[in-house]
Amino acid sequence: MAETRSVTIRDAVQDDARAIAEVHVRSWQAAYRGELPDDYLDGLSVDERASGWTGRLAEPPLGVETFVAEDGGRVIGFTGFGPTRDEDAPAGTGEVYTLYLLPGWVGRGVGRELFACANDRLRELGYPRATLWVLATNERSRRFYEQAGWTFDGTESTHQDQCQNLPIVRYAAAL
Repeated sequence: MAETRSVTIRDAVQDDARAIAEVHVRSWQAAYRGELPDDYLDGLSVDERASGWTGRLAEPPLGVETFVAEDGGRVIGFTGFGPTRDEDAPAGTGEVYTLYLLPGWVGRGVGRELFACANDRLRELGYPRATLWVLATNERSRRFYEQAGWTFDGTESTHQDQCQNLPIVRYAAAL
């Protein structure tokens, strides 16, 4: 995979499930504070997420992959990607489903590297184009994707329960 400073990016394995769940919960609690209800964020459970990740990593859906970023053997971030889930997407579209880092790692270049690895792998898999969804109010993430060359494609939705059905917007890029 890739290495940034002391950070290594590699394929996730089933033993990473709990660490990924920890990153998932802590990143949501930091990134979405003020955007999603506090009681929802405070109620996120590492145990529940770990259970879900254990299943996903044991038997991933067809074409779905997950990479982790680790520092000194500790998982500090992850990304998941694969075929698009959007019914209106053109054939041959991939999707980046997740990109999360522990709060202390945000802004240090690890997210950029992790995102680039996901994009590179989607390209290797033959996807000429990819999309992702982001909370409409999450300006920091939107800037991150725009700096990476992705653009808002004009599509807005409220279809994600995990985002409390708040408006999310779709970004797209040619790979």
